[in-house]
Amino acid sequence: MLAIPKILIVCGTRPEIIKLAPVFHFLRAQNWCEVQWLHTGQHQEMAEQILACFDITPDIVLSRAGSSLSEFSIGCRQQLDAVMEATKWGAVIVQGDTESAFLGGLSAFYQRIPIAHVEAGLRTYDLTRPFPEEGLRQMLSRITHFHFPPTVGGRDALVKEAIPVKNIVVTGNTVVDAQKWVIKKYHIHKEAIAGRNMLVTMHRRENWGSDIEEACRAIATLARTHKKLNVVFPVHLNPVVQKSVDPILGDLPNVTLTAPLGYLEMQQAIANSWLILTDSGGIQEEAPTFHVPVLVLRRETERPEAVQAGCAKIIGTSGAALINEVNTLWDDDLLYKTMMPLSNPFGDGHASERICETLKAQLSN
Repeated sequence: MLAIPKILIVCGTRPEIIKLAPVFHFLRAQNWCEVQWLHTGQHQEMAEQILACFDITPDIVLSRAGSSLSEFSIGCRQQLDAVMEATKWGAVIVQGDTESAFLGGLSAFYQRIPIAHVEAGLRTYDLTRPFPEEGLRQMLSRITHFHFPPTVGGRDALVKEAIPVKNIVVTGNTVVDAQKWVIKKYHIHKEAIAGRNMLVTMHRRENWGSDIEEACRAIATLARTHKKLNVVFPVHLNPVVQKSVDPILGDLPNVTLTAPLGYLEMQQAIANSWLILTDSGGIQEEAPTFHVPVLVLRRETERPEAVQAGCAKIIGTSGAALINEVNTLWDDDLLYKTMMPLSNPFGDGHASERICETLKAQLSN
């Protein structure tokens, strides 16, 4: 009797957990494979909260070495190598473009274990934006066997890079699977609110300093102009971000500055929003599920599908552009409604199923 294949999921950050949780639950319900979850420790407290949210207890937990990224990477790689060597793994699943994803993939590659890359094919082709993520995901693609791009655009990027077409399966984004899971479990829905909520998030390194400050001054102008506008701004814990945001927006009565929201709180905040201003890739993917338009506070996006669908618009961080775009949507209800997506262009909630079926077809023979 043939042994069933063992699949290892490697992740360590909050976004990875969110996007791999539905894959884990789907695989765990199968009888053709055995799946284990490894937590690298890259994020700790935030990771514990989101793991609990998705009812996941890791099978393997690595010890975080040091506080710097280089110290973490060295210690993580040593521990990953031991895990890869100790068991005959049929495949290792990683997600996205984090240090944990890259280290998990690299360790599997050296042990000749097939790598499955969830959310493959995202590209800006600018190694400085976002940094270091663009470099990590490009390098991962060179050593991956199972490529799971969420969209046709991701597939096309991989094909142009000479990835064999037979190794690419467009799945949709597992973030939508995760949203549907928590919407059902935690009953998240749009609540009755007074005024119009505008959710704002900014955290990317390329926006630190003057770009965040200019955007915040524009938001302050909008808040003073529109008394029925309720700005909700979860501020990143990085002091560089906080010192740019707090002095400009901290004293306005219709601006609420909060600590970073937990996953469920963020989903509820998105559901309650009239409009979202963000430089977050994840929120660009999540907002369409709740039919909320997005203004992207970046010069580019590796998630062009929302822009192509008309439910997101790239505006950069120019204060004048920000004020103009929000005022236009405030005054033009018809234009606003054209930006409200009827469905999510990133996925239909069945990505985990497609990933599972692809792995089963090649690993269970």
